[in-house]
Amino acid sequence: MKRAALPLVLWVLAVPCQSLAQSGQTTSVQQQILGTWKLVSYVREEVASGAKSDVMGAHPSGYINYGPDGRMIVIIVGSDRKKPAGPVATPDEAGALIRSMLAYAGAYTIDSKAKTLTHQIDVSWDQSRTGESHVRHYSLDGDQITLTTEPSNDPATGKKSVRTLTWEKVK
Repeated sequence: MKRAALPLVLWVLAVPCQSLAQSGQTTSVQQQILGTWKLVSYVREEVASGAKSDVMGAHPSGYINYGPDGRMIVIIVGSDRKKPAGPVATPDEAGALIRSMLAYAGAYTIDSKAKTLTHQIDVSWDQSRTGESHVRHYSLDGDQITLTTEPSNDPATGKKSVRTLTWEKVK
């Protein structure tokens, strides 16, 4: 009887330790991603053809911030944006500016086992993403984080693609 109880006792003791280890892993990842990151590259790969292209030009600019409160915000702008000619953008200028950016904010969660970050979007620059949850696979390498989308229809082209964003930690 005592031998049969030993494995049960060991299992009961191990489960909380495993849970703490997983929780610690999430905390470690959260500590690593906290702060502001500057965009290095933004590339799309079409699923059908494998063709790769820059999403917002060769040198897009942007920042993403992950806060300790579980909130995030991101803004990305294309590399060839033109300042309006006058103090107020014309309708055409404003349209071009809005089409050459993306921005949203909301909560985020980390699944360290699956290596995913999920953005729960509360507000977005064009309302198209508001209320959605976007899963990003992450890879941390020193002061860089790479976020990769799930295969989905590209908002700009409508073609099924995977978008990969590489960010560098702002110090």
